[in-house]
This record gives sequence, structure tokens and C-alpha cells, in this order.
Amino acid sequence: MAASSEPNSREDIFDSSLNLEETHLKEGYNEGYADGLVSGEEEGRQVGLKTGFEVGEELGFYRGCIDVWNSAIRVDSNCFSSRVVRSIKQMEELLNKYPISNPEDESVSDVMDSLRLKFRAICAILNVKLEYNGYPKSSDGGNIQF
Repeated sequence: MAASSEPNSREDIFDSSLNLEETHLKEGYNEGYADGLVSGEEEGRQVGLKTGFEVGEELGFYRGCIDVWNSAIRVDSNCFSSRVVRSIKQMEELLNKYPISNPEDESVSDVMDSLRLKFRAICAILNVKLEYNGYPKSSDGGNIQF
């Protein structure tokens, strides 16, 4: 019986040597996968934070424009045509419709596209050149003047 167990133990020793590359490959894959999950989650958080900030900034720009236009209407109700007033109200409704608390809502991009389109239409009717250029990038920092 001892003789039959001896060849198996020799095979086990050599099997582990022969499977060394495969074992290291599997261990490396598992460690890399785990590290990727951690770094991917952090990267996703950073991208989400940046995107959310940019969207909030653009929505704030549109809110500011609507507030200014509504203030002008309260001061002089005839300062804009009825068509412009109606467009401003529609834009305000779109802005209020934006699902801020549910960013995974599928209507987010549709509402934002409609807001941008309505804003451009109002600016065209008023014959003004207003643009949302976004927050200045770090490369633009040298061009800012006070």
C-alpha cells in the first residue's frame, strides 16, 4: 500500500509545479479584478460628481435668465411680445420638470435638449447673443480679467 501512495505524491509535487503559471494567472486576475472594482467605483464617483456639477451649473444659468426675464416682465408687462412671454413660461415649465432628484430618469437628456432649444429660440426672438459656455477650464485661467 505504501508503494502505491508514493507515486501519487510524486505526481502531486510535479502537478503543482506544472500548474504554477496557471495558478499565478488566476490569482493575478482575481487581485486585478478586485482592485479594478475599487478604482472603478472611485472613478465613477468622480465622473458623476463632475457631470452633476456641470448639469447643475447649466440649469442655474437657465434659471437666472428666466428670473431676469420674468423680472423685466413684472416691471413692464409690454417689454416682450406675447410670443416671448409664452416661450419664457414654457422654458420655466421645462426647467421645473427637470428630474433633479432622479438623475437616472430617462427623460433627463430629452428635457435638457428641450431647454437648450427653447433658450436658443428665445434668444433668437429677442435678437440677443447669450450663450452658456460652461465653467472656465483651468487652461482658460490665464484669459480671465477683472
